[in-house]
Amino acid sequence: MILGLDPMFLDGVDGGDVFWVLVKVVVAFVFLLVAVMLNIWFLRKVIADFQNRIGPSVAGPWGILQSLADGIKLFMKEDLIPEKSDRFVFKLAPYLSLVPAFLVFAIVPLGGNFNESRTLADGSTESGLFHWGDNPTFLQVADPPVGILFFLAMSSLAIYGIMLAGWGSGSKYPLLGSVRATAQMISYEAALGLSIAAVVLVNGTLSTHDIVVQQAGDGTWGFPNWNIIITGFVPFVIFLIAGTAELNHPPFDLVEAEQELVGGFHTEYSSIRFALFFLAEFMNQITMSAIAVTLFLGGPAGPVLFGPEWPWGIVWFFAKTMVFLWALVWVRATLPRFRYDQLMDLGWKLLIPLALAWFLLLAGLQVGDSRDWSGLHTFGFVVGFAAACMVLAGLLMAAVRTARAERLEREGVDHG
Repeated sequence: MILGLDPMFLDGVDGGDVFWVLVKVVVAFVFLLVAVMLNIWFLRKVIADFQNRIGPSVAGPWGILQSLADGIKLFMKEDLIPEKSDRFVFKLAPYLSLVPAFLVFAIVPLGGNFNESRTLADGSTESGLFHWGDNPTFLQVADPPVGILFFLAMSSLAIYGIMLAGWGSGSKYPLLGSVRATAQMISYEAALGLSIAAVVLVNGTLSTHDIVVQQAGDGTWGFPNWNIIITGFVPFVIFLIAGTAELNHPPFDLVEAEQELVGGFHTEYSSIRFALFFLAEFMNQITMSAIAVTLFLGGPAGPVLFGPEWPWGIVWFFAKTMVFLWALVWVRATLPRFRYDQLMDLGWKLLIPLALAWFLLLAGLQVGDSRDWSGLHTFGFVVGFAAACMVLAGLLMAAVRTARAERLEREGVDHG
C-alpha cells in the first residue's frame, strides 16, 4: 500500500469516505474542546491537593463545570480593541495560536489494534486498524507521510500568533513580551527538533502511525519496544524540557511577564480573544503530551487484557497521556520560575549541544549496525565519541567562563 494512505481510500474516494473524514474532524475538534475544559479543572484540583486546598467545588459535581462557567463569562465580556492597534493583525493573532494546536492533534493515532497485522483489499498488510462497519481505517484524522515535519511546521507557526499579538496591539509592553516569548520558543524549537530527529533516525519514517507500528510488541529482553528505550532516554528528557518551554508552562512561563505587572503579549486582549490564547495554551498541553506518547511511549500500542481488541488502544493511549498531563501539573506546582538568562543558558548551552551529540552518537551506532560492527568496534566508537564530547564540552565551558570574566571586567565588577 502507499505509505501514509488511509486504508479507507484504497478503493477510491466516494461520498461515504468524505462523510467519515468529516466525522473524524468533528469528533476530534469536539473532543479537544471538552478535553481542554476538563484539563483546566484537573489542573486546579491537583494543584489544590498539592497545596492542601479544596479547589473548584461549586459549579457542578466536584466543580467540574467551573471551566465551562469561566468560558461563558468570557464570552459575555466586552471585546475591546485598542485604538492604535492594527485591527486585522490584532484579530488574526489568536487564531494563529489556536488552529496549529488542533492541526497537530489531527496526526496523532488515538487507537487501533497494533498487536497484529491484517490483510487489506490491495493485498498489503497493515496494523493499528479500526473498523467503521466493514471498512478499515486509522483512528486518527490524517496520517501524512511527513507527519513529523507537519508537527514541527505547526509548532513553528504558533510563534507567529504570539509575535503578531504583541506587535498588533500597538503598545510597547505587549511588544516586549512577544519578543521575549518568540526568542524563548525559537530557542527551544531547535532542541525539540533534534530530540525528534533521533526518533526519526531509529525508526526510519516520518509517519506518526508507522512510528507507533514499529514500537508495538516486545523488544530486547522482554522490555517494551518503545523509542524511549531504543533512543537511550536522553532524547525523551530533552523533548520533555523543550516541550514544556514551548508550551510556556511553568517553570518556563516568562512570556506572561508577571514580573513587569502586565500580561505579556496578550495584555491588550479581552473577552473571547483573550480566552482563545488560553484555550490554545491548554490545548497545546494535550497535543504535546499526545505527541510525546506517540513518539516515545508506543502511542496506543499495548496488550489486550480481556474482551474485544479495539477499545484497548484507546485505553492505553489516554492512560499514557494522563501521566504526562499529571506530570505537567506536578511541575507547575513544584518548581519556581526560571530567570530569563537561566532559560536561555539551559536551551543554548546545554540542551542543544546535548541533543546534537546524542543524535550523532545514535547515527554512528546505526552505521555500525548496518555494517555489522563487532562488539569491540562498537565499544571503541562509543568511548572515542564520549571522549571527544567531553573535550568539546570543556572547551565550551572555558569559552563561556572567559566571556563572562571579560564582560564583568569591562563593567568594573570584581568577579573574584
